[in-house]
Amino acid sequence: MNHPFTNDLIKESSPYLLQHAHNPVDWRPWNEKTLKKAVKENKLILVSIGYSACHWCHVMEHESFEDEAIAQLMNSNYINIKVDREERPDVDNVYMTAVQLMTGQGGWPLNVIALPDGRPVWGGTYFKKDEWVSALDQIANLFKESPEKLQEYAEKLSEGMQQTDLITPNMNEVLFKKKTLENAIAQWSRQWDTRQGGLNRAPKFMMPTNYKFLLRYGHQTNEKEILEYVHTTLESIAYGGINDHIGGGFARYSTDMKWHVPHFEKMLYDNAQLVSLYSQAYIQTKNNLYKEVVYNTINFIKREMSTPEGAFYSSLDADSLTKSGNLEEGAYYVWKIDELKLLLANDYPLFSTYYNINSYGHWEAGNYVLIKQDSDVDFAKAHEIPVEELKLKKNSWHKRLLRFRESNKAKPRLDDKILTSWNGLMLKGYLDAYSVFNEPEFLEAAQKNAFFIKEHLLRTDGGLYRTHKNGKSTINAYLEDYAAVIDAFITLYETTEETSWLELSKSLMDYTFKHFYSNSNLLFYFTSNQDPKLATRHIEFYDNVIPSSNSIMSQNLHKLSNYYPETNYKDIALNMLHHLQVNFHKSPTSFSNWMSLMLNFTNPYYLIIVVGINAKKIVKELNTYFLPNVIKAYTTSQSELSVFKNRFHKDKTLIYVCINNTCKLPVNTVEEVLEQLEF
Repeated sequence: MNHPFTNDLIKESSPYLLQHAHNPVDWRPWNEKTLKKAVKENKLILVSIGYSACHWCHVMEHESFEDEAIAQLMNSNYINIKVDREERPDVDNVYMTAVQLMTGQGGWPLNVIALPDGRPVWGGTYFKKDEWVSALDQIANLFKESPEKLQEYAEKLSEGMQQTDLITPNMNEVLFKKKTLENAIAQWSRQWDTRQGGLNRAPKFMMPTNYKFLLRYGHQTNEKEILEYVHTTLESIAYGGINDHIGGGFARYSTDMKWHVPHFEKMLYDNAQLVSLYSQAYIQTKNNLYKEVVYNTINFIKREMSTPEGAFYSSLDADSLTKSGNLEEGAYYVWKIDELKLLLANDYPLFSTYYNINSYGHWEAGNYVLIKQDSDVDFAKAHEIPVEELKLKKNSWHKRLLRFRESNKAKPRLDDKILTSWNGLMLKGYLDAYSVFNEPEFLEAAQKNAFFIKEHLLRTDGGLYRTHKNGKSTINAYLEDYAAVIDAFITLYETTEETSWLELSKSLMDYTFKHFYSNSNLLFYFTSNQDPKLATRHIEFYDNVIPSSNSIMSQNLHKLSNYYPETNYKDIALNMLHHLQVNFHKSPTSFSNWMSLMLNFTNPYYLIIVVGINAKKIVKELNTYFLPNVIKAYTTSQSELSVFKNRFHKDKTLIYVCINNTCKLPVNTVEEVLEQLEF
């Protein structure tokens, strides 16, 4: 195609940046060359941050960045930088913190104006065209007429940004009490929507790490009300329109209270964590709905988000083209009544009742998002048909509608970059699903992905790359990449007994100590000491839609300390947790993964060692039980790992239940193991 405009983003590989490569705005990527240009020309920097699946990013692009008059205003007064937040979460962290301090809220698109040295002075999220033009004019004029005012504001804001990463040392004795968790959950429960699940507000994000913790906590403490809340949430999410009932996989969040109308983009990180969560929920309840969710989500990942080499793509856009040629949110996923009647014929009445093609399921403009209200058992009983017949009908409906959708609707745009951290989460999801459902295909996909990470994202110096695209790996990895990959590789070792994955986990952990650890904060920085300096060096410790990189790292340290008791890993994890536990009651949703680690210290936590020719069989049997306070090590042959020292006997299989590096006398059966475990 011939384009009237082309800017420097045309040289980039990020789909998000390439989407803006033909804007009349003179966009440049974030790099040293661009930043030096701003200093040399003494021009303000305009940093616009988003991601390819972001609906409002597309809206602002169309309204403002494709407008030649606005582009002229931007090009005359600013060095304009476009950032893919998924490629550069370090840059996003800095400017998101600034905008949250300035406005009290954040989101994407994130638009910030900074001094030539990169220090922010103004910002916000989505702006309407007139608001955007007005702000650009005012700040450009202020910089020309009174630059000292912007300098003064930048200094004050920078001081505030530095404060956000300060961890107040906990000078109390290192002590973990059950009461700390009880108080945090009591505070948290005031926000629970016990009828429809999630928090009692809209929009609703799924927050897998929150429910993973509550599932574990409720199970270990036998708190039935907590478990009921968790399962209400998981069932409501599975029933809701946020779940793509036709093609599998979940959208990023719902805009309403009943999980009905999604914000339609599909992110790899959500689906990866939900596979893990629903797998664990299944093993705790044996609820077939959860199994169906896992299989449908994995089928979606396999069909639409996987590369032939075994890696996983990043996301699918919220928007897709309509027949009129316009980009429209959710166009690929919503249905018209006439369309459904034509496709389903005599089955339409039953389908429309099952998926609420009525006022309850209506979205807007005659479009319907599928949403369930009843379990299959209850629905089949109410309509006097066998459950198995209903399942056959559902499979037929889904195949028919999926075939139509793929053939007759324009697919949402795919962000085909490969992110290391998100691939680590999906690898972990496949392994968690395999341990529960014993599906060989799940393990094969996990191993294929692990080898991809090892071969394409592991550098020769022992570090990782952040991203891979078009056969090329780039960008020095961040703490979240190391955290997710270490976690996944530990789980891969637990699953396969292949010690090389555990050794690689330890090697990556030691690398992060060298390049990320802060001796003053006793936490890890988000960026390496090899990265160019930004306005602040961020420390991420709040759990969000993805657990914080530090909380995953602390869990990794605790796990590795069981396999390598000679290290100081456990003490470091303990100190990380100690300094942050004072925050739990203030914002429980932001510390759920930390609270899960605390359960390892307030309640029994076990390493189960299985040695002998039948070790794999024993582990598979153990995997049929929900044991959230257990990690495993097994070997079917002699092993050099210290936990197996003097324990292997070629003629028998022995099981050791260990706690705090002390093991009980070996037993021979899973039943005997279960008798030794406490929650």
